[in-house]
Amino acid sequence: MHTTAPDQSPVEPPGAAADRQPHQAGADLPPLIRNLDFQALWSSRFLAGLGKESGEVAYPLLTLMASGSAAHAGTIGAAQAVTAMVAAVLGGSLADRADRRTVLLCCDVGRLVLMGAFTVLLLHAQVALPLVLAVAVCSAALTGISNPVAMASVKQLVPPAQVATASAQNQIRFFTTTALGGTAAGFLFGLGRAVPFLAEAFACLVSAVLVLFIRRPMQSGERRERRPWTPGGAVGGFTFLARHPLLRPMLCWIVGFNLVFSQAGVSLALIATAEGLGAGHLQIGLTVSLAGFGGLAGALVAGPVVRRVRPSAMFLAAAWSAPVCALLLVVTPHIVWLGLFVGGVFAIVPCVNAVFYAYIAVSVRDEYQGRVLGAVTFTCMASQPVGILGVGVLFDLAGPTWVFLAMGLVSALAALFTLSPVMRDLPRPEELAAV
Repeated sequence: MHTTAPDQSPVEPPGAAADRQPHQAGADLPPLIRNLDFQALWSSRFLAGLGKESGEVAYPLLTLMASGSAAHAGTIGAAQAVTAMVAAVLGGSLADRADRRTVLLCCDVGRLVLMGAFTVLLLHAQVALPLVLAVAVCSAALTGISNPVAMASVKQLVPPAQVATASAQNQIRFFTTTALGGTAAGFLFGLGRAVPFLAEAFACLVSAVLVLFIRRPMQSGERRERRPWTPGGAVGGFTFLARHPLLRPMLCWIVGFNLVFSQAGVSLALIATAEGLGAGHLQIGLTVSLAGFGGLAGALVAGPVVRRVRPSAMFLAAAWSAPVCALLLVVTPHIVWLGLFVGGVFAIVPCVNAVFYAYIAVSVRDEYQGRVLGAVTFTCMASQPVGILGVGVLFDLAGPTWVFLAMGLVSALAALFTLSPVMRDLPRPEELAAV
């Protein structure tokens, strides 16, 4: 089992973040939009994420075209999710042990070569399901590795006072790629079955070029760990989260929330309910879109919100709006209102996410950022498939009313974590950095 040396505590020493960049600790900071290194990283990850979201729609479309089996398409989606979860832990370990710029370049170039070769195969031959599965899994692995590496780099590219704002901008990236990826994949697939994968290859190429434009170091100049890699060291982020008094209750609430209010799980509940009530396809699509665009709207205003609203208020609003929303879904007579209520909950999520990742950035030493972020990614993703499966099974057994009541009960139990003394008096991330 990996152990931490006495002089290598994963917790950021008081004032260390401010001492690292003393010339930027104040109100005279230039706007984040002028931080070209961070914007290059953001743009790189935007393109990589857009390709990933587009692929998550393109692979099922390709599978359905080839085999006509929804089960085969579902198998590929499940394999991608599991691979990304495991790869995030590996990526977190690499972020703390290897050069982060090199890791990001290897992942982008690897996806570029993979998608380029797959495009050539699609243009010249029929592809078998095992090959599609292999390409999807490899792409998911490279994406899963790169995500915690990129998130860990933010700490070095952004001064502590702007970490929360940078995290909020990252939420815009996530929700925008989620909203646009499926539409882009559908349009490109209509031009030809190989076109979405060719576009993903081009996005990876530009992403790699943008990483080369980042001038500042993407990790601290402190000596990197030289201990041999061990499984215990790779999963050390889980131990850190379990012991951290601030991050532990936040993550417990997030896991409970994701069980019943992940976008995929809620979309399944809304679609099944709408179809059961005889709604048309246009009405169903509008309802799901309203829910999804609530998250995008929240991401667009997350920056000003995290600067003006206390973190405790944001967590309380997000946590307790979920059970209230679930009860409203039980009694709402109109399909479209279902999407509006869920969209209201999703609008608060980007603000909470921004603050949560800002806490990680300012309270965890740079050489442990990757492992902690990998553990967070794995934990948050692991709860989602369980919740999606639970929604589907309960809907078949008991119908929508019991699904929404169960969502309300689980989200209310999870929300109890926000009533702890720690969660009711959260400092701002920049205040934590300056202690």
